[in-house]
Amino acid sequence: MLEPINISMAELNLSTLTPMLIAIGGALLILIIDLFKDGLHKSLYVMLTLLILIIDLGAVMGLDVNQRGFFDLMLIDGISILSQALILFTSMLFIPLALTSKRFHEYSYPEYFALFLFMIAGFQFMVSSDNLILIFVGLETASLALYTLIAMHNRPSSYEAAVKYFTMGALAAGFFVMGSAIIYATTGSVELYKIAEVLQNRMNETGLMITIIGGALVLLVAFGFKLSLFPFHTWGPDTYEGASAPLAGYMSIIPKLSATIVAMRIFGMYIDIGIEEIRIAILVLSVLTMTLSNIMALVQSDVKRMLAYSSISHAGFIMAAIALDTTKGNSGIFLYYILFMFTNLGAFSMLWISRHKNSIFHNRFDHPYEKFAGLVKVMPMGAVVMALFMLSLAGVPPFSVFWGKIYIMSSAVDAGYVWLALVMGFNSAISAYYYLKLIVYMFLKDPVNNDGTIYYNISKPLMTIIGLAVFATVTSVFYVQPLLEYITYMVGASGY
Repeated sequence: MLEPINISMAELNLSTLTPMLIAIGGALLILIIDLFKDGLHKSLYVMLTLLILIIDLGAVMGLDVNQRGFFDLMLIDGISILSQALILFTSMLFIPLALTSKRFHEYSYPEYFALFLFMIAGFQFMVSSDNLILIFVGLETASLALYTLIAMHNRPSSYEAAVKYFTMGALAAGFFVMGSAIIYATTGSVELYKIAEVLQNRMNETGLMITIIGGALVLLVAFGFKLSLFPFHTWGPDTYEGASAPLAGYMSIIPKLSATIVAMRIFGMYIDIGIEEIRIAILVLSVLTMTLSNIMALVQSDVKRMLAYSSISHAGFIMAAIALDTTKGNSGIFLYYILFMFTNLGAFSMLWISRHKNSIFHNRFDHPYEKFAGLVKVMPMGAVVMALFMLSLAGVPPFSVFWGKIYIMSSAVDAGYVWLALVMGFNSAISAYYYLKLIVYMFLKDPVNNDGTIYYNISKPLMTIIGLAVFATVTSVFYVQPLLEYITYMVGASGY
């Protein structure tokens, strides 16, 4: 007769679940408040969501590094803490934008904020585990909430975007499950550190290694969909176009960050034990992604779609850092995302500045280049701010994204991949063209005649968020070094 297994609360270490439980509890609280008293102003839900995110961030920063919990499903290391902090901080920048406009009714629904918090909890689960099952649960929790948030924009293009995102997400989920099943069938585990031990001991078994590499490639396809890597990127621009401008900016950062952290854990395991085929596959994907997405961005007629392809190109930069599998490369990923966060969210938020009741410039696009023609004559400060964001995204020193790009390029050189650094530099030169194209329209062209229905939405929340983004973009040179030291310490504490 089997004896019962006694597990104490100390062994469960439920404190590792505290941040996720705060987000989930906050989402349920918002739904309960709406159940008892509907019709409350959205400012209440914005403030409540911000409070929950601040408490969540405090719980994350209070965690000890390198501990496990909840039957060893949770892994709280330096990478987990850094990732969760970045997810929560970016979310705190995004949520106040709900107060910027009365036109977008989705922000009036309490369900919007509840879904947003459920999505945050899903992302936190993703980055805080090395168990393939829990990663999948977090991935689907976040994705299902995000599909709905996009559709709540309540426009035909938003429904189309949500359906496309759902379809691609379902494919990604299918490939992820298939790859995980192959790994489990060959190693008998779904926990990455145990999988690594099995593979290390059975490296000489040719049949096993072929199967394992096949499973890894299937997983790489799944992450190709999630990170919109070539050739799985086609859903990205359409989804960004259908979402509201700030949500599109948010989507370009947090979902990709979460998927990147999971990819770092999974593919870093393969590269660590010497499976170079995976490194080569990632390098090929990253080079194709950054190059072809830049070429596609060159021919876009819509600024939002241009920024979407730009985000895909930046994802290619990040994947190259994953292939390096060095402490410097992995630290560069976090530095890149932190600097990219302010600039890209600010750039997408700037699309809200100019409003048009009718689509007077283009029959399909809401943000064609012509809409920004002569902006310096109509709104000088807005043109200067948008130009700063474009120069930063192009990697022009001393603005923020330049430091992320140069650090990852130096990581490639240090790892012996000089050719990769040259490819990155070449792609940065290509991207400068389409970023400068918008600057030319804003500063060197005359305003296009319109029907007089333009007005400018410069509310205090929007001004505050854009102001923070501008400050971080311009002053990045002063805080990059201490930030990098902290990131390197946390990544080093995770064993990478």
